[in-house]
Amino acid sequence: MDERARIPVSLPRDNPTQSYWQDPPDAIADLRTTDVLPESADVVIIGSGITGAAVAWHLLQNEPDDAAPGAGVERRTTKRIVMLEARQACSGATGRNGGHTKAASYRSFSEHSTSLGTPAAVKIAQLELANIQAVHAFAQAHNIDCDLNPCDTIDIIYDKNHWDRAQKAVAEMREAMPEGDPAAQYTFHTPAEVRERFHCHDNHYEGNLERVYGGISYFAGSLSGYKLGIGVLKLCLAKGLNLQTSTPAVALRRTQPAEPNSPWTVETPRGTITAKQVALATNGYTAHLVPRLQGVIVPFRGQITAQRPGSAMPHSGCLRTTYSFIYEKGYEYMVPRPAGSRFAGDIIMGGGLLRLPDDGLLEYGTTDDTSLNETVSAYLRETTPRYFGPDWGEDDPARRVRKEWTGIMGQSADDRPLVGEMPGEEGLWLSCSFQGHGMVLCWMCAKALVDMMEGRDGDELEGWIPDAFMITEERLSRRFLGRSL
Repeated sequence: MDERARIPVSLPRDNPTQSYWQDPPDAIADLRTTDVLPESADVVIIGSGITGAAVAWHLLQNEPDDAAPGAGVERRTTKRIVMLEARQACSGATGRNGGHTKAASYRSFSEHSTSLGTPAAVKIAQLELANIQAVHAFAQAHNIDCDLNPCDTIDIIYDKNHWDRAQKAVAEMREAMPEGDPAAQYTFHTPAEVRERFHCHDNHYEGNLERVYGGISYFAGSLSGYKLGIGVLKLCLAKGLNLQTSTPAVALRRTQPAEPNSPWTVETPRGTITAKQVALATNGYTAHLVPRLQGVIVPFRGQITAQRPGSAMPHSGCLRTTYSFIYEKGYEYMVPRPAGSRFAGDIIMGGGLLRLPDDGLLEYGTTDDTSLNETVSAYLRETTPRYFGPDWGEDDPARRVRKEWTGIMGQSADDRPLVGEMPGEEGLWLSCSFQGHGMVLCWMCAKALVDMMEGRDGDELEGWIPDAFMITEERLSRRFLGRSL
């Protein structure tokens, strides 16, 4: 893993695989608000996914609303915010993920409790649920058409150790949290219930039987991360955001290196832009701009398929819950497309990393989302009939797989985001490294980052953002050993 972590991190690559969600691209995919790159700004945000969009939104909340149409009054803008995107708008992990707003906090609670203390573990679990609720509420309040589907999820457990640990972790959460805390609300299901209610069966993989030990259901949901990100960007554009797509940031430097508090200069192929503050929303690509983060935030590649539902699938594939399938060394996640959405009933299936040789070692350290891993492709294609057995039926005449694509995520040594100001680099802010868990972390981490950028980092912020997410020298010194389950 040391060798993979040392591979120099690149910029996002040209001509990536096209995700299911980006077909076709939105009208603002190639937008440049101004033909010429501004020479300066108050804040430069690098990255246009959900983190960058959320940072922009929270920065703009103190801005005046647009003047009424026809009023003859120009928009009043006090903050000059420029967003740089290397490729199309929202073309990174946000526009390429499976759309799962699912915390699964019980899966990490015991480890967090042991390593950070129970109060910190509680705070992380509560934050994850709060993030889901905030994203859902925002999309509803602003009428963002993102196929939002708040619903329960079910984890199908195919390993006894995982089953035993899950029951223990949920008991620990209920003991540690206030009675009735929604972050600790889980329901356990017997193997018979898993078959009857969720249509899943024992799994046969490479000649081995992985039998169902039970299921765990809880609140989650799904949406199109691409449509959500684009929707937030459009709200920000209406408030004065300057978006510059196909404008990669290739380097960062102090404008006056001898002065620690001098502005930052961001170099791009189209010229330079200076700003007092720079916010990196670059996730797995961050070390390209901050060499100190090489091996601290390690990119890794994930792969997803969109599959047409089998002929016997209940509700024509529009299942009532989302799914995860958890086995000894890994898991897959599955998002059924809800009724009323484009391609309703399609099955979005991602994962398979730990079914690869060496637990997917070669998928770490890469930023190549221009191609597929054919071994993962073959594996993911076969997951649906294996998990659903007789409830799958015959494949659609148009073929099982509608689309396949890859995306790049960011992983830290301790499996937690890095949020805050880079030590010793005043004005350089990060909210990055979400371990493939960004849809339940990005929004609230961005909110916390803006609070810190604007000096609101007192007791109120400390009451809900975990200290374990903050960037520290100690965290920057940790060695990356690989991804934990």
